Amino acid sequence: MKATEVPAIAGAYLFEPTPYADERGFFSRTFDAEVVRSVGLDPSAFVQDSLSRSVRGVLRGLHLRSGVGEAKLVRCSYGRIFDVVVDLRTESPTYLGRAFFELSDETQATLYIPAGCAHGFQALTDTADTSYRIDRPHDPSEDVTIAFDDPELAIPWPLPVTSMSERDRKAPSLAEVLKHKES
Repeated sequence: MKATEVPAIAGAYLFEPTPYADERGFFSRTFDAEVVRSVGLDPSAFVQDSLSRSVRGVLRGLHLRSGVGEAKLVRCSYGRIFDVVVDLRTESPTYLGRAFFELSDETQATLYIPAGCAHGFQALTDTADTSYRIDRPHDPSEDVTIAFDDPELAIPWPLPVTSMSERDRKAPSLAEVLKHKES
C-alpha cells in the first residue's frame, strides 16, 4: 500500500493498495496502520465506521462538521463514485482548493480527508457502496451542508442528479456557510 499526498488539499492523502488477483478473484488490504502512521496520522484515532449504498446518479454532500470538524477515510468498496473534497480551513495553504477522484471497487483506494474539508460524492454505477471511517462519533447537531451546485465551487458532477436528501437539496451556498462560520 502506498500513500500519495493530494496537492490540491493540504494534509489529504490517497492510500492505494496493491491488490493480489488470481482465478478466484482478488485480495486487497484496505487499511494498514503502519502506512497511515508513516504520513503522520494516528490510526487509532478512527472511532466509527459507516457504510452507504447509493444508486447511479445519487448525490450525497457536500458535508462537513462544525466545531473541531471530522477527519475521515473514504473508500468505494463496491461500484464507482465521483468523490469531491473542498478545503474550507481558512488557515490552510490550499484554502478553497478542490480535488476530484474516481474511487472504485477495482482499485479499493482510500481517501483521507482532513477535518475542516467538505466532502461529497455521486454514484456512477447502478450500485455503489461507500465506506467511511471517522475520527469522532457523529453528532447531527454539528452537521453542515453546502449546496452541491454552488457556482463558486463549479464542481463538474459527471451525471444528472437522480436523487438526494432533502437536507442536501435545501443546502445553503458556500458564501452563506462561510458567513455563518465567521460570525
